[in-house]
Amino acid sequence: MSEPVIEVSNIVTRLSGSLIHDGVSFNVARGEVTALIGGSGTGKSVLLKEIIGLIRPQSGSIKLFGEDVWAANDVKLMGLRKRFGVLFQDGALFSSLTVEQNVAAPLHEHTSLSPRECIELARLKIALVGLPATARSKMPSELSGGMRKRAALARALALDPELLFLDEPTSGLDPISARAFDHLIRILSNSLGLTVFLVTHDLDTLLSMVNRIVVLARGKVLGQGTVEDLRKIDDPWLQDYFSARFVEEHA
Repeated sequence: MSEPVIEVSNIVTRLSGSLIHDGVSFNVARGEVTALIGGSGTGKSVLLKEIIGLIRPQSGSIKLFGEDVWAANDVKLMGLRKRFGVLFQDGALFSSLTVEQNVAAPLHEHTSLSPRECIELARLKIALVGLPATARSKMPSELSGGMRKRAALARALALDPELLFLDEPTSGLDPISARAFDHLIRILSNSLGLTVFLVTHDLDTLLSMVNRIVVLARGKVLGQGTVEDLRKIDDPWLQDYFSARFVEEHA
């Protein structure tokens, strides 16, 4: 296994008095596409927000690129955040800005590039994610669900991150758009050398473009590995999760 880009160690999380995570630990290696799965209420999105420094866990440590996220000062944390991009579940685009302006926003904020250079780079990122030039001037409300996801992905890639976080990236997409988005992420990971960490419930995503899966259950990591590795674990939720596709494949 190559060097870990993400190191999650003994994370304990309580929200509103309820124990969500009870000693969660795993690593993500550079260049991997790793998925986090689990039943409803297992704290998948909460854990992602802890990893990127938005929610503080009660105890444990989280390192990105070897730097402790929750021990870092504001300057170091800002430096870390420039090295990763995030695609939130709803895209989180600025509704009052065009696609082009949305993608250029991180460049205006975090670089010394001229406004013209920011726009030119934004246009490159928009093309990179497969959006047509005509989408650049559109408002988020004028886009389909799949196009909004791609626009948000272009913004997440604006600063050329080494690491990409995706929260339910295919949620709300029709099956064709979802598989096209999966294919795009796999191509970008391979061509740009991106490490990708995604929260998902989409079994087709796991089967088509993920290297490794981490399973959360009952506050802990139930298992991790490939789909075939996880199918061998004797757990009712995991067996139910994979059974429908297994039956399809062998019908």
